[in-house]
Amino acid sequence: MKTLNLRKSAGIAALAVALSTTLVACSDDADSATDSGDSAAASGDAGADTFGPGCSAIPEDGAGSFNGMATEPVATAASANPLLTTLVAAVGEAGLGDTLNSAEAITVFAPTDDAFGQIPEADLNAVLADKELLTQILTHHVVGGQLGPDEVKGTHETLNGDTIKVRGKGEKLTVGDEKAAVLCGNIPTANATVYVIDTVMMP
Repeated sequence: MKTLNLRKSAGIAALAVALSTTLVACSDDADSATDSGDSAAASGDAGADTFGPGCSAIPEDGAGSFNGMATEPVATAASANPLLTTLVAAVGEAGLGDTLNSAEAITVFAPTDDAFGQIPEADLNAVLADKELLTQILTHHVVGGQLGPDEVKGTHETLNGDTIKVRGKGEKLTVGDEKAAVLCGNIPTANATVYVIDTVMMP
């Protein structure tokens, strides 16, 4: 991974405005997205439409399984996923758990523990200690709407107020300028669609 070149920008107040505006904008998609998640969970196979080599690392049962995650809001669902412990800790440090859980319909690009492991320890600790910067990085990984594999391709505004581009054909997708590879995509939670990625993306 490139050495972090992190730049502080607008304050938390401006970020909060962008966050609320985006969440309001995506509320129109909430009913259909939630119906889709409920349908997947009800079918007993919430992992039926997931894809990618990393999906084999998801537990077959319990809270961290596809079926378990489908019934919980995204931050709670991620906390049970064994691939995402560092991300969950970072969300906790930034105080974003309730914000993500209460969002009506979002898509989250979720870096694995190995992705965070590519960041030099001193740099990672500095980011975790800087709540404003950490919030900017984490919300750069979230876009409005619950987007399936076909819908997710293209350029999207993030909850940080910048943009990311998803490229690829079929189920081979990369995200952002870092070209983070999707390891397991289209994971349903109660209020979000999750794409587990192999790189932490920078705003």
